[in-house]
Order: sequence, then C-alpha cells, then structure tokens
Amino acid sequence: MNFRFDVTKKDASSAARTGKIHTIHGEINTPAFMPVGTQGAVKALTTDMLKDLGAEIILGNTYHLYLRPGHECIASGGGLHRFMNWHGPILTDSGGYQVFSLGALRKISEEGVMFQSHIDGSRHFLTPELAVDIQIALGSDIMMCLDECTPYPVSIGEAEISLERTLRWARRCHEQRGNSPAALFGIVQGGMYMDLRKQSLDGLMELPFEGLALGGLSVGEPKEKMISIVKEMTPQLPEDRPRYLMGVGTPADIVNCVACGADMFDCVMPTRSARHGLLFTSAEKIVIKHARYRDDHSPLDALCDCYTCRNYSRAYLRHLFVSGEILGMILNTVHNVRHYVRLMERIREAINNDCFKQFQLSH
Repeated sequence: MNFRFDVTKKDASSAARTGKIHTIHGEINTPAFMPVGTQGAVKALTTDMLKDLGAEIILGNTYHLYLRPGHECIASGGGLHRFMNWHGPILTDSGGYQVFSLGALRKISEEGVMFQSHIDGSRHFLTPELAVDIQIALGSDIMMCLDECTPYPVSIGEAEISLERTLRWARRCHEQRGNSPAALFGIVQGGMYMDLRKQSLDGLMELPFEGLALGGLSVGEPKEKMISIVKEMTPQLPEDRPRYLMGVGTPADIVNCVACGADMFDCVMPTRSARHGLLFTSAEKIVIKHARYRDDHSPLDALCDCYTCRNYSRAYLRHLFVSGEILGMILNTVHNVRHYVRLMERIREAINNDCFKQFQLSH
C-alpha cells in the first residue's frame, strides 16, 4: 500500500491528535507544517537546509510548475523529487487557488478554467483532468483535486453553485487518477455557510479520497469566521484520514486549529515574512530593521536551536537586512521555518504527554 494514515494519540481535552502518514517517499508525523516550495524551491533554502530544519514534507504548485518550466520538462528529468533534489514526500496543490487569484485574467466554466499566464499573458485551459495529469507527471505523493476557491464575500447562491462545480470536478479528478500510486485529496468548499460546507463534505464522502482538506479559508474573511468554520467542520472530516487545513496561518492559528483536529498545514507566512524582516520568536514578533536592534548582540531567540540563532546576533541580522545582503534573507528564512517546524514538534510532544491544553493556553 503506497499511502496510509495512522492516528497514534488523541488529546483528552480537545480534538487534537497525533498521527503518521506513510508515503512512497517517507513518513510524515502529524500535526505537520509544509514549507511552501511553489515553483519547486522553498525560497532562500536548499533542500539540505530543509532537511536539517526538520521539514518532512514540502508543497509544490501545479499552476506555477505547469507554466514554468512545464510538467513535461520535470517528468523528463525524473519527476519533481529528482528535479529539485528533495527525496521526501511532496504535496502538490492543484492550482485552483492561484487561478482564483488571477481575477479578471481567468474565466470559469463547467469544463475548467481559461486563464492568462501571469508571466507572459499566454492563454491556457486547465481542466480537472489536466490538473491530475500534471501532478502525476510531477510524481507527487499527495495530489489535490482541482477546486473552485469560493471568494469572500459571496452570496449563498453563488457559494452553492461553486461547491457543486467543485464536487463535479472532484469526481472527474478521481476518475482521471487511474492507477496512479499517489494519494488524492478532495477539498471541502462552501464559503462561510456551514450548511453548504456539510453538503460539500457529504458529496466528497461518496468518493474514496485518501484525505480531505478544508479550502476557501484565509481569503479575506474575519478571523472569527475562519475559526468557527474550522471548529465546526474539522471534527466532521473522517477520523481515519488526514485532515488538511489549506493556507493557514499564524503560529497561534495553527495551535488553535490543531485543537479542532487539523493534521496538516501550509502557509507562505514564515518564508515571506522572513524576506521582509518579520521574525517569529518564542516571546514576540521581531521587525529586525528597527533601530533598537542595532547594538543588540543577543541571539534572535535564545530558546531556538536553529543555525541562525546559534551563530548570529540580532545586530548582525539587522545589519544584513538594512544592507540588502542576500545572506540576511537566508538566515531569516532558516529561523522562521525552523520556528514553525519546531512549533509542530512541540505540539506533538504536548499531545503525546497529555498536556496540550496547557500548551494551547500558553500560545
């Protein structure tokens, strides 16, 4: 069997749990955070760095890799694992969110999405079948169905039309996968309407997906709406399959959503913030360009075990950032990714030691 998920521990005071995902390219301990390597690279990090930071799975993107360099190119080079020299598991997003983000540059129909490339304006037509074919060519361990990401705000009528189309696309994706050894996850949509979310889940449960995801969140809705959807819907996802919360979020969001039962997370926040000088620590967020750090020769975070914190001071990191040195982006990214990975390690430890509630309250 190429894909398996085992729940290893349940928290007594919440829906939090630990587990293990088994794939062809290795195991993933859950709850897990996936650094985002949209174009076949996690910005500013080599794959050896990612491994040293404790990352067990990374995320690639169908839309971007289809446009450049092309899935045929990657397939001819032995697949995405060999192409980017990452030998652990890879999840590939279907490109639905990226197409959604194009706005006026795309037109959705029953057959798929006609869109213009953000690179050169060329026209392309992405269907559910093509999204699966691309991911198979990439050699993904976990593929995502093409979905229509419901915007916010949207009327209940528009949200229902969108989710029904996503369900029809999910069935087409399932049919297209054939005998691919990769797992395929369905995506629950329905906007901010709980009844539609449940309708979406019921439809997806008719198909044998290896995992299910909550999509269409972190698209501009108030934080309390996002949390209410996650709190209500996540425990309803099948207990024997991974539950993937797409695009969330801050460290605090992750902790609170783990309490709701989510197993998998991805977000560009740690890498994007690092490049802009926003650094996460065990005590506070640090904007490293601030003058207060000019003569601060203490480590960025005394409780962090990353290469950056073991070897460099806040003053040096500030100097690199204000000087525009590439090394600054690298060291910042090393720290932020390790902060997120270490957060997941500490979450798993707290669940396994029956003290997750205390951990949640402290974050």
